Amino acid sequence: MTENAGLEKVSSGATALVGRQPIYGREVDVFAYELLFRNSEVNQACFVDGDMATAQVMLNAFMEIGIDNIVDQHLAFINLTRGFIVAGHCLALPKDRVVLEVLETVEVDEEVITALTRLSKEGYRIALDDFVYHESLQPLVDLADIIKIDVMELDRETIKEHVRILRQKPVKLLAEKVETHEDFEFCKELGFDHFQGYFFCKPKIITVKRIPANRMATLTLLAQLQDPNLEISKLERIIKQDLSLSYKVLRYVNSAFFALPKKMDSINQAVCMVGSEHLKIWASLIILASMEDKPIALVVTAIVRGKMCEKLAVAHGKADPEQYFTVGLFSVLDGLFDRPMEDIVQSLPLSEEVHQALVKREGTLGSTLECVLAYERGDWDFVCGSGMNLDATRTSYLEAISWASSMLPLLNN
Repeated sequence: MTENAGLEKVSSGATALVGRQPIYGREVDVFAYELLFRNSEVNQACFVDGDMATAQVMLNAFMEIGIDNIVDQHLAFINLTRGFIVAGHCLALPKDRVVLEVLETVEVDEEVITALTRLSKEGYRIALDDFVYHESLQPLVDLADIIKIDVMELDRETIKEHVRILRQKPVKLLAEKVETHEDFEFCKELGFDHFQGYFFCKPKIITVKRIPANRMATLTLLAQLQDPNLEISKLERIIKQDLSLSYKVLRYVNSAFFALPKKMDSINQAVCMVGSEHLKIWASLIILASMEDKPIALVVTAIVRGKMCEKLAVAHGKADPEQYFTVGLFSVLDGLFDRPMEDIVQSLPLSEEVHQALVKREGTLGSTLECVLAYERGDWDFVCGSGMNLDATRTSYLEAISWASSMLPLLNN
């Protein structure tokens, strides 16, 4: 699971916010997720001090929600305050599931080094966040398994020098806040092992590059499905012309999600039982998931965004929740097709509202998508000020994660 999303959990009357942001390997495969929190108060008292926020993150992730529901079988990076490090509270966490991330705001002294040394000897992996090298920090470097370098904060010559120094130790290097494909290529060439940021959603664009024939066919099929005047008979023909698509649509309709009294053996029956709008969305989802040269994480991000947008629309009484699903699902089209979003949507017969939502984040559809993206980043300030009901937002995300997890087996086989 794309995306890049957040979770919340209400505990004892306070709202502890937990976000997850994917961390990728060199082949853009998901290596881990960072569980995010904010260690200062924000508008509307979204959460409390750093120690309490960390405690609630741990409680929610490992006791309330379940770590597997948040990060699946991947590692979870957990930001730690000084208090949690020196008190040894981290020893309650499963060492095979977590990476303990020392925030750059932690004052490094003998007490901190002693506590981290103990954790390292116990088998915990240590990561250093937003690290800027100085000789005085060498004891931290000696303990670290992963060092994160903020590529937006440092210039490229400084980054190169950091890599030269840190490569003298057996540590993994993680480039964070990688915002462009150029940044990714630069860091990959330097030998970084892991990457964190939104570069895969902002691909490098070459203006003379044509969309490959296989992707053009995919885009054409998506365009046909989005035609507002699409008749049921034509929808059937579109699905039937692709054997794999037909198979997956029928398998979906016959799955436990619908609990139909009898098995559906034809696309015609499927359309009648499920409805054309619902089937159009599902067919689009299958088509996007079939793009084998793109990371599955990006498709998962699309699924989670789509379902979360739809859930928020329902929670706030909006009409046509399917439109909201489409906006969320299509919000990664620029990454999937390696083209600017404006170029992609021009090729699709989308409504003006959907077009403006995807390109400019305008209108109710756009503001809903903007809220979902902020939640994905862990930008609680924006979420709290967006006008969205906080409980509904939490529930929508959690349900979207669950739905996406249950859908993947139907998409992958």
